[in-house]
Parts: sequence; structure tokens; C-alpha cells
Amino acid sequence: MTRRNFLAATGILTAGIIAFPRELFAHNTSPVITIKNAAGKSPVSITKLKGGISMIEGSGGNIGVFAGSNGKLMVDAGIEVSKDKIRKAMAELSSKPLKYLINTHWHFDHESGNSWVHQDGATIIAQEKSKANLMKTIRVEDWDYTFKPLPQGGIPTILFKDEHHLKFNNEDILMNYYGPAHTDCDISVYFPHADVIHVADTFWNGYYPFIDYSSGGTIKGTIAAAVSNVKKIGSKTIVIPGHGPVGDREQLIQFSDMLQEVYHKVATLKAQGKSLKEVVASKPTSRYDPKFGNFVIKGDTFAYLVYKGA
Repeated sequence: MTRRNFLAATGILTAGIIAFPRELFAHNTSPVITIKNAAGKSPVSITKLKGGISMIEGSGGNIGVFAGSNGKLMVDAGIEVSKDKIRKAMAELSSKPLKYLINTHWHFDHESGNSWVHQDGATIIAQEKSKANLMKTIRVEDWDYTFKPLPQGGIPTILFKDEHHLKFNNEDILMNYYGPAHTDCDISVYFPHADVIHVADTFWNGYYPFIDYSSGGTIKGTIAAAVSNVKKIGSKTIVIPGHGPVGDREQLIQFSDMLQEVYHKVATLKAQGKSLKEVVASKPTSRYDPKFGNFVIKGDTFAYLVYKGA
């Protein structure tokens, strides 16, 4: 959802909410509960891009929608509590039936809407590890939350390992697996005719990202995905991030540079034997905090996440 809507709905104004150290919690409850509650209150908005592709914001991760003569396709489904608002936005974009849903990874703020989207007619496509994650119980320690398996109707039925092509609405949609990055199952979704790419949570536009070590994410993989994103697109490519406004190649470069510099600082200090608290206290993100530290994850929390995998 947008930063303004999220902050208004949750009251999070200063501290980060990812666990560790305890003072980095803004609330005593899990951020998952906080974010779900915020999605229930937040309006959704539509940003029309080009080639029949739009972005819907306001329900966790950004949702991509491709509307054309054959019907509608979604990239991610948002949070289940937002389904009525998302249905209304989808109807505004096209009266054609919903045919496909592509899952970019398994996280609740992108895929807890899978079941209702499937009920509305969508066949669900995902990287094979996304299906595995959605079918099992996963404890995400840094969110202080245990996720239960999705109902059977929300489980993807078209799976791929490294890449998948889908011909739909006269567009050859390309899906590519990054390898472990933000999680162990992140993919990109590219619409070449429109030159629009959805990179999901491998890019938080203007924000520090979360790295889910509990489901195979790594800081090194997150950096590799960011570098890959920069290399694979052109100067005019429209980029849909997992969170934040629509972006472009220059913003991807800024995000990639930030990740690499913070990682280098933290890894150097850790190699010198500095403890986590010492590294966090040294403020390795300070140069970037004014730009990237104004949403859910603050500089100290991001330093912790980087230290964890450095």
C-alpha cells in the first residue's frame, strides 16, 4: 500500500517494526497483524501504465493487472481483506473475465488473496517453491508470526522452475526465477510489447526492503536480484515494484547502489569482529536514511537484516 495510507492506518511514524532488537518494534503485536488491519482500512488506487497494464495499490504489495481482448490477468493478489475493493478496481479496468493470476512469491501481502481470485476464475501460476511454501506452515521469526497453509483453491496449479512463457492478450508474458533473494521463490514478470516489468519485492522503490531469512532469503541474493534487474531492462522500461510508486531504471540503480554500499559497510564491520549492536550503533545506513528510511523498515532494522546475512 502507499506509505501515506499505511502510516495513517497503523500509526507507525518512527521506529521500524521488524523484530530485533526489541526496541525496533513499534508495536507489541506482529507486523503481520498490523499490516492486515491497515489493508482493511486503506483505499485502493489504480495507476494506468501502457499496453493495457495497470498497477493497483492499497493492499499490501503492488498488484499488476493486464486487461485485453482475452480477459484479465493479475500479478499478485494482495491481502484477502481487500478483496471487495480490488474486485471493484478490476471491474473499472475491464468487464472481461479474470483468467490468470501469477504469484511473484509466497508472502501474505501478495498472495493471501489467492483463494478468492481463483474462485473468480483465475488459474494460478507460480515458481515451484512458491507452491511448496504456500502448502506448509512457515514461522517467520522476524515478523513474529506463523503462517498456515493456504486452502487448496489458493494453491498454484501451473508451475515452473526457472522460466515460463504465457501467450495472453497477444502478449508473450515472460516469467523468470531469480534464485534466493527476498525469499527463496521470487520471480519477475515481463510484458515485452508494453515494456513493463513487475519485479515484486526484489525492489522496494524508495524504501529499505525486508529480507525473509526464514524462507530462504539472503542479502547477497537480494543484491544479485537488484543487479539483475538493472541489467535486464532499458531506459524506457516501466517498473512495478513490490512496494512504492511505479519506478524506472534510474531508481533501480539507486536501490542497487544502496544495497551494495550498506552491505559492504556492515560486512566489513562484522569481519572485524563487531557485534550486531555495535554495527547498528555505527549507523551504516545513515547516508541513505533520509531517502529509504521513511516507511516500514528503518535504518537500524535494515542494518540488522544485512548483518544477519553478511
